[in-house]
Amino acid sequence: MGLMSKLLGGGSSSTEDYLELDVDDFDTGASNTRVQVRFTDISEKNDVIDIKDAVYDGDIVVADIIRHTTSDRTMEHIIDELKQVANEVGGDIVQKEDDQLIITPGGVGISRSKLGR
Repeated sequence: MGLMSKLLGGGSSSTEDYLELDVDDFDTGASNTRVQVRFTDISEKNDVIDIKDAVYDGDIVVADIIRHTTSDRTMEHIIDELKQVANEVGGDIVQKEDDQLIITPGGVGISRSKLGR
């Protein structure tokens, strides 16, 4: 399986498919960045608070949905709340397959098609 297939979700993957990078090897330049991409898990309703704060601050959030710890009704409520946040800031929100939400701040849109298609 090629690298692009792994990145785009084709086929199966495991943690062995990913390489841990040492952040000390890179110049992060955090003081010059305006937008950060943040990663989180949503396992309960309270997790939404940090996501909302990050989006209001102008960051992009990629959230793993841990469905086995939340009911479908709770997840619907969480998604509705995050849709409202994206709408308020002029951002965007998509659900990637069954396991991820991507929420962006104003001025950042999410394409609904994969590259090369």
